[in-house]
Amino acid sequence: MADKDTQRKVLAVLAGGLVLGVGIGVTLAAWNDSEFATGTFTAGSFNLEGSTTSATTGYADHNVDDGDTAASLVFQLPAVASSLSPGDVVYAPFWVRLDSTTTNSATLLPTGITAGSGGNEANLAYTVTAIAAGATCGVGATGTVVASGSTLSAQTGATSVALAEGTPAGTAGTPVQLCFAVTAGAGLTQGDAATATWEFTATSTAG
Repeated sequence: MADKDTQRKVLAVLAGGLVLGVGIGVTLAAWNDSEFATGTFTAGSFNLEGSTTSATTGYADHNVDDGDTAASLVFQLPAVASSLSPGDVVYAPFWVRLDSTTTNSATLLPTGITAGSGGNEANLAYTVTAIAAGATCGVGATGTVVASGSTLSAQTGATSVALAEGTPAGTAGTPVQLCFAVTAGAGLTQGDAATATWEFTATSTAG
């Protein structure tokens, strides 16, 4: 009888051992591990500025939508803008560039012209040509015509020009000179004036 009791105890222990073994197997299968990754995303900066002085000095913001005033173009010889006669052509340079905080290159596009009062808007035609930054804005200036109009109330076509960000970072971009040429028509009215405001928009490009 004792042998039978011993045999039952041994079988019971073995059976318990088998159950315990299965339990350990389930626990091992439930182990897991994880990896995590994080990223920080910071927006760049972008700003266009212009100068009526030169390719290197006199830059400021002239964004009327932000409360700034439009740059006053300084028209030069061969005629004086305040005493035009039919057939006269006057010229004015305007340099634009991306400022030193800008982190992307851009394209510059003429986006409209607004004529003010004065009476002679319909008797003045214009062209705006992108020329080399160091070139003279005047008779014979050559480059890419980015906008033109048969009057100061019209814009025909719009051609974009590229603007490069500064290299190295933290420096202003390479300037582009816009040469404005305004031609007085045969119907110019004596004593009347005319005003116009041109708008140019820079849009950042990828990378």
